Amino acid sequence: MPAKKAIIIGAGVAGIATAIRLAIKGYAVEVFEANSYPGGKLSEIEQNGYRFDAGPSLFTMPQYVDELFELAGKTPADYFRYQKLDVVCNYFYEDGTRIKAYADTQQFAAELNRSTGEPVANILKYLANSRDIYTITNHVFLERSLHRLQTYLRWDTLRSVFKLPKIDAMRSMHKANSTFFKDERVVQFFDRYATYNGSNPYQAPATLNVIPHLEHHFGAYFPEGGMHAITQALVKLAEELGVKFRYNTRVNEVVVINGIAKGVRANGEHITGDLVVSNMDVWHTYKTMLNKHPELHPEKTLLRERSSSALIFYWGIKKSFPALGLHNIFFSADYRAEFEHIWQEQDIYRDPTVYINISSKLKSDDAPPGHENWFVMINVPANTGQDWDKLIADARANILKKLSEILREDIAALIECESILDPRSIEAKTSSYKGSIYGTASNDRFAAFLRHANSSSKVKGLYFCGGSVHPGGGIPLCLLSAKIVSEAPAASAG
Repeated sequence: MPAKKAIIIGAGVAGIATAIRLAIKGYAVEVFEANSYPGGKLSEIEQNGYRFDAGPSLFTMPQYVDELFELAGKTPADYFRYQKLDVVCNYFYEDGTRIKAYADTQQFAAELNRSTGEPVANILKYLANSRDIYTITNHVFLERSLHRLQTYLRWDTLRSVFKLPKIDAMRSMHKANSTFFKDERVVQFFDRYATYNGSNPYQAPATLNVIPHLEHHFGAYFPEGGMHAITQALVKLAEELGVKFRYNTRVNEVVVINGIAKGVRANGEHITGDLVVSNMDVWHTYKTMLNKHPELHPEKTLLRERSSSALIFYWGIKKSFPALGLHNIFFSADYRAEFEHIWQEQDIYRDPTVYINISSKLKSDDAPPGHENWFVMINVPANTGQDWDKLIADARANILKKLSEILREDIAALIECESILDPRSIEAKTSSYKGSIYGTASNDRFAAFLRHANSSSKVKGLYFCGGSVHPGGGIPLCLLSAKIVSEAPAASAG
């Protein structure tokens, strides 16, 4: 009997992971990708002897990548290696405060105490609270579908439901953090984790205080070969399992007949399949590929507030900075004003928080000798028609001024080459609606748990993975979305 066929739309990390899992289950899998390369946001840029990871730059919970190789009966280290970071990130404040976020919990707490005077006991209590939220939410809300009855019939689900008050969903991250800590610099430090899923700490629920646990318990890592090595390793595994990738092939339509997904149309061709999985932003999945079926559109979900976007400058810097590491944060002096500009004003604050990733610190051939490859990012609003050319020019000048003052160096004079990614080009390259990196925002109490389901309730055989659906954005959650899709009753029967 011929193997059932699964069609994956989009070769982002979730799409590749879904393809791997379904191939292991016996499906014949074909992946359609509009770009000439795989990876989606997890791709790379090369320019003038510099290499940049184009998108995600923080790697946590590598066990979810390893699991894919183990499921296939492979040794993960034969395909993909990584090292744990001793220092997760370097933080720079406008008042001159410097903080090294050590991976070791005790060392990290001592560093925060040394830099800010915040009592060690407060920091350890906070991290214990972060761990408790993770324990309650992980196996129930992150690793399983919230849209299947079976999830709620499990004892561990009921146990977590009884503990729901402990996930702190009724107050904002900032309110909770201001209660935990005395020093405003420490509050700002932990408020920043809202940006990990494109949200506002002054609105997002304190449930998102689970995120520090992922960094300070599981640790942060750097893949040999850079972040793009994740894509390369997974594509290699997928191809060895028989997955076929069709690049430069844009899917125009999901074919639905009598409420059943029967395949896709791409370049005028109808390709049949038993399952269709969209790794495309759920907004574009409905509005572009299911536009003939408006009765299927979950309009309330599609109208929800979008996450923030990003403005990224890829700079080749003709100097080395010993004070900087792989990950670096330069905080705004007025964090509340920064988020008001992003979310209320829909523009960019004059003093944005700046993130710099320098992969050449650990992968020396990413830049010429004595030089560094700077991935310089700020959080910006989604694209609603702003004058981006002016916003980018102003932001570039403000970023250069800020970095030059703190590092005491004319950074503009050191830029040897430059590429720019903004909300418009993010949408064009990755089909992320309005350039929103994480799909919908998590700025209301239960938004993080009410994302679009991983399967359609109206179309049999239609599934969804990736950062715009449950459980959310970022590499670990995208990989978990693939797991949830592969464990759906129909997909499991392959």
